Amino acid sequence: MSTGNMSEKHLHIISFDIPYPPNYGGVIDVFYKIRTLHELGVKIHLHCTEYPGRDRAPELEKYCSEVNYYHRRTGLLYALSPKPYIVESRKSEEMINRLLRDNHPVLFEGLHSCYYIDDPRLKDRIKIYRESNIEHRYYFNLFKVDKKFKSKFYFLLASLKLRLYQKVLKHADIMMAVSKKDTEYLKRHFRKNKVVHLPSFHANNSLSILPGRGDYALYHGNIEVPENEYAAKFLVTEVFNGSNMKLVIAGMNPPESTRNLVRQYPNVELIPNPNDNRMFELIREAQVNILVTFQATGLKLKLLNTLYNGRFCLVNEEMIKGTAVKELCEIGNSAAELREKLVLLFSRELTEEEKKQRIEVLRDNYDNISNGKRLIKLIF
Repeated sequence: MSTGNMSEKHLHIISFDIPYPPNYGGVIDVFYKIRTLHELGVKIHLHCTEYPGRDRAPELEKYCSEVNYYHRRTGLLYALSPKPYIVESRKSEEMINRLLRDNHPVLFEGLHSCYYIDDPRLKDRIKIYRESNIEHRYYFNLFKVDKKFKSKFYFLLASLKLRLYQKVLKHADIMMAVSKKDTEYLKRHFRKNKVVHLPSFHANNSLSILPGRGDYALYHGNIEVPENEYAAKFLVTEVFNGSNMKLVIAGMNPPESTRNLVRQYPNVELIPNPNDNRMFELIREAQVNILVTFQATGLKLKLLNTLYNGRFCLVNEEMIKGTAVKELCEIGNSAAELREKLVLLFSRELTEEEKKQRIEVLRDNYDNISNGKRLIKLIF
């Protein structure tokens, strides 16, 4: 099948959000994938759904042949559709008409972006699905940790719809999953499809770890996401409660409940909405980056950032399931185990041997250029 001028490689990428600034999980993968493919000579035709809170980004024009923006259709009418709200609200006639102007492959970023993956008009096109989460599981876990009835109902309904909608992925020629665990899941459910493990793209090219020791542990993430709010609360009340070790919590939009909780603990500090530079400073200056999650979905990109830039990385098993970084982290699953490991790590310095091991594991598994070349080979 023709994909345009044979000497040029063109690719449509449908993004669920504007992937700049790359300041949370999913868009980090999208942005650095675009940047890497551009470096490797691919002409990107980017399609982004926009909605309040994220501005159009001229920066993207440096890496893309064209950047198209589409309004997200929010409101009750779209929530009542049998299709999941995150999919239905991203439907756009303008987008499908643009896709039909040529014959280039189409990369769908996340289930959110898959409204047109089964469209008969695209049946002869190469279609690639990029998995970053098993979405129905993700929403079911949000249902479990959220406390508000209205949100719980929304998350449960979304989870059911996403589970049913997932079968649309059989129309993808290639599925690329971010973790080994998710790769296995997709292989089990889509036996006739080509499913490969391709780790997330990210901001790091080399290790950048400060010498010496820090005097605090850091937990970071988008705190308004119920899963992260729950993890922060667990660390404050179960792990650092009664301890003389300092915990810093940093991240986007911490809810009032988190702010109120932190005020009760003299050894805990909250840093709301730090910019990128400040966040990297916090990661690098911490003695321990502590990352816990209660659902093993996708690959947590904050884990990669931490391993490239931070000293010690303390995690629970759920955080590293399906990744290649287990040997680079300290592991504690209960509050008691985490406390015990913290005491040990606060008394140590990261050795040159440990840094060397990190360089090797990260280079072999998470190098953007190597993964970009694999991606190009898969599609073209």
